[in-house]
Amino acid sequence: MSKSIYIYGFHSIEAQLNSNPEYVLKVFIQSGRNDGRMSKMTSLLSNLKINLLKIDKKELDRLVKGELHQGIIAEVLLPSLPGQEALIDFITNLPRNPLILILDSIQDPRNLGACLRSANAAGVDCVVVNKDGSAPINSVVYKTSAGAINQLKIFQVTNLVRTIKALQGKELWVVGLDGSVKTSIYDVNLSDPIVIVMGTEAKGLRQLIKKTCDYLARIPLIGNVESLNVSVATGIALFECRRQRQSNLK
Repeated sequence: MSKSIYIYGFHSIEAQLNSNPEYVLKVFIQSGRNDGRMSKMTSLLSNLKINLLKIDKKELDRLVKGELHQGIIAEVLLPSLPGQEALIDFITNLPRNPLILILDSIQDPRNLGACLRSANAAGVDCVVVNKDGSAPINSVVYKTSAGAINQLKIFQVTNLVRTIKALQGKELWVVGLDGSVKTSIYDVNLSDPIVIVMGTEAKGLRQLIKKTCDYLARIPLIGNVESLNVSVATGIALFECRRQRQSNLK
């Protein structure tokens, strides 16, 4: 069953209106705001025939529990994410060399949003998250993704190992990021149909996920830090995929 969430800030709401305005149930704006950006937004909402309510800042603060909302909040319908069967159908019908990102149990919604932002920037075909153990898609994810979530195809599955095996059955190579191995990601062929798998913030990939991957690779670190934030590591891995693919086209 679909539920609704509150998203906030001009960028998040504009991205939602540009992609799926039919999911916007109503918009709250701060009473007394008449600046140019707000006027442009209210005009857009009027054209789209979306219900607009003016409330005071205190009530806006309450709706988003004190997050920085810029004087505008939208209640948005959150459709159920498609599952493994839809994922396999989607992959089967892709006309190009797939690049897929799997996020295994990312706990922090800000990290999840940042990973989605990197995925969109790198041009991945879709993102897969696990149903149990992953941060839910919420207002913080929307905000942190900076609109990327509205441009991505996201699937939610109950068993990542089973999903990885199904993708391998479609002739995709699965590469897990693991800081404890010796193989550098720069030495792995990422030009073929590829699935990149990123693990949770604290412990990385789960053991069964590691065993199911075709390859494990690390991002070489030169300084004295022991690890990277998962969203930073995701960006590096995905753009290395993109770099190798573009190099092969030359």
